[in-house]
Amino acid sequence: MSTLKNLNQSHLDDNEKKEIEETLLKLENLLQKKVRTLTIDERRKYGSVNEQNKLFINKVYDFYKNQPNLNSPDVDWEEFKKDYSSRRLLESIISRLENLIAGLTNSKILHDYDNYQASLNDYAYTNYKVSTHAPNFDVKQSEYKQFFTRSNKYTDKKFNIENVKDKSSDTEGTVNN
Repeated sequence: MSTLKNLNQSHLDDNEKKEIEETLLKLENLLQKKVRTLTIDERRKYGSVNEQNKLFINKVYDFYKNQPNLNSPDVDWEEFKKDYSSRRLLESIISRLENLIAGLTNSKILHDYDNYQASLNDYAYTNYKVSTHAPNFDVKQSEYKQFFTRSNKYTDKKFNIENVKDKSSDTEGTVNN
């Protein structure tokens, strides 16, 4: 079975990298004054509005828009409208960013896989060159070996199996009553 190679050949050029960095910086600067960092206690206190409560908020908003004569005088309806609009916008932005993050994460996984496979190929080549006594490859191999520690699982299992066989041969022919 051959190993799949170069699963992600889509690479950003220097102009795209620069544009992305500039756009992210611009977005961070734009949102810096609008976002808040909550403490753990504040997050616990204010929590997250669950889906049922979001439906309730939407229903209140519908009444606010469609039957304003029924609105409570104790509510600052202009602030309610601004909060509602901001919440909807932020929800949309978060959803879009989450989709981008999922795509970026998937692309990174494929690039990581490609790098790892190429690294394994280089390690195999290095081992081959060491076996031919090519100069300088022994140093490279010793540097790589730190990432390939061998465990004694096979040896331990083999040892245990042999011990079991030895013990079973001692009891062969005996009957336990």
